Amino acid sequence: MDLLLKYFPQLNPLQQEQFTALYPLYLEWNSKINVISRKDLDNLYCNHVLHSLSIARVVSFKPGAQIMDLGTGGGFPGIPLAILFPETKFLLVDSIGKKLKVVEAVSEAIKLSNVRILKERGENVKETFDFVISRAVTDFSEFVSWVTGKFSGEQKHTLHNGILYLKGGDLSEELKKFLPGITQYHISEFFEEPFFETKKVIYLPVKA
Repeated sequence: MDLLLKYFPQLNPLQQEQFTALYPLYLEWNSKINVISRKDLDNLYCNHVLHSLSIARVVSFKPGAQIMDLGTGGGFPGIPLAILFPETKFLLVDSIGKKLKVVEAVSEAIKLSNVRILKERGENVKETFDFVISRAVTDFSEFVSWVTGKFSGEQKHTLHNGILYLKGGDLSEELKKFLPGITQYHISEFFEEPFFETKKVIYLPVKA
């Protein structure tokens, strides 16, 4: 919790309790269904939770906003953001059912009432959202093709509705076809831990 409170001192007691519960829950479930590499589990709060929360440094989700976490895997970035924004509605989507079993168990254990879970391929989701979030599930161009047509025409935020994508490394080639509309936020400007040195939040506004 010290790491999270360093950057999010406004966390209330319930949120602190929910975040604290994540490590024992993932430790237990990861021994049954591997959703986080075992060597990475010790760095859960930096490499997974805080990494997910970097999106909150780009936009503060409004109450009632609809967010889809596509390719949620073990629940990242969706679960940490759902804890941080309890009045925002999150749909956590993955095509692999056993991973969603972990997501569902963790969500229920910490009593997240603002999360729905769906086993589906992204291109088959029939809803619209303010933002689609994800963490490096595929090449960015392919990801954009999956979510085309899934954005609400109503704007609730100062940031235009669109994609918020967590990815690291040199992305110049991968993203050049989306210039000049795309923005890369360097997470190292938000958080000082070495893990974030090459990590970015990629933002692409998308029309309804």
